[in-house]
Amino acid sequence: MAARAGGEVVGIGLTGQTAGAVFIDARGKVVRPAIVGGDRRALRQSVAITERVGRDRLLEITGNAVASDGLASTLIWVRDVEPVQFRHTRRVLAPKDYVRLMLTGEAVTDVTDASGTTLLDLRRRTWSGEILDALEIPPAWLPDVQESAAISGGLRPSMAGELGLPARLPIAAGASGEVAAAVGCGIVESGLISSSIRRDAVLFAPANHVTIDPTGRLDAGCHALPQRYRLRARAAAAGAALHWWGGILGGHFTRDDLYQLAASAPVGSNGLFFLPHCESASTTPDGAGGRGAFAGLRAHHTRADLTRAVMEGVIFSLRDGLDRLRELGIEVRQVRTPRRSGGAWLWRQLQADIFGVPVASMAATATPAMGAALLAGVACGRYASVADAARHTIQPGKLIEPDPGRSAQYEQLYRTFTTLAPAITGNVESSTRGVAQPG
Repeated sequence: MAARAGGEVVGIGLTGQTAGAVFIDARGKVVRPAIVGGDRRALRQSVAITERVGRDRLLEITGNAVASDGLASTLIWVRDVEPVQFRHTRRVLAPKDYVRLMLTGEAVTDVTDASGTTLLDLRRRTWSGEILDALEIPPAWLPDVQESAAISGGLRPSMAGELGLPARLPIAAGASGEVAAAVGCGIVESGLISSSIRRDAVLFAPANHVTIDPTGRLDAGCHALPQRYRLRARAAAAGAALHWWGGILGGHFTRDDLYQLAASAPVGSNGLFFLPHCESASTTPDGAGGRGAFAGLRAHHTRADLTRAVMEGVIFSLRDGLDRLRELGIEVRQVRTPRRSGGAWLWRQLQADIFGVPVASMAATATPAMGAALLAGVACGRYASVADAARHTIQPGKLIEPDPGRSAQYEQLYRTFTTLAPAITGNVESSTRGVAQPG
């Protein structure tokens, strides 16, 4: 890439997986393999952190419940389980910030990654002394916290020669993958939110000030814009439900085959519902366990009905998060989604009809890498601000409007859907109490 760009490279942006921890000793050497996002080994430690600091106090300071894959929980797990590695540790970095350390020699993170650690004071956008003291975590182990569009350092001459780039090339603080993707979709102003359906299903909404959901259903954090924040609704493992269902049908079914099956079924899947909570994927101590189910199954239902019910169930689960955003005063006038190939238009149409708002398909370049590049452009002065960078480079694609008739049908169906999860979860838990579970 450096060779193709020639002399036009003016800066580097960094992004990476939202959660993760690299443990480094006094010589700058890694002391154990990184523990990355989605790892749940530290669930017991996350419970202990909640008990020590207090759930309400944690929400007040950080905006979030404790996540088992967050830096705080991971640190305590290493202390409890791997005392030798813990004694050698002198620095802990997110994966992308370890890359920065190699490029620049600077130990720096950005506010978006820091706000997912359970250690950041969300309002002050710096590490919380109160939480660090309570957990006995040395502040010197943590990197400096900078705004996403700040210059975090320059490219070391030794690395510049290896990469074929100018020495001292500015490197932006960057952003977590989730926030960088939102920047790449132009989610930098009120009223616009992004939707991503990958393994998880996620809604991302900007906020002008710190907004904390006391129920814990929404996560709060820092946006890449200075002094701006974000809220996130997440349906864990819901996006993986269609992949799971394709495996049940047989390996010869491609994703586009599944889309065609679903499109051939009517709205509401002939009275069939699907709860996409197929995995106990919660990384928070107070999160609900995963209990998936088909509800209303009858002999007349076809593969097409079941496939459409899976897709509708994923969007219904996101609708709960959308409603909570609105309850907290977040305006939602347009949803933006990454463009996918083949029949992925059905995901967008379902969102438009179930959410009741227009859904825009973004260009294929609306990715975390694009967001990181724009942040680098702001850091290097090519753009006046993150919002300015988005205005100049990002254009929404085709806009899908909600169909009034389908939206009315889905509104009634959604009301039924919201009653299913509590009933099914309660019945299954009571019937399986005392029975050994897999894993």
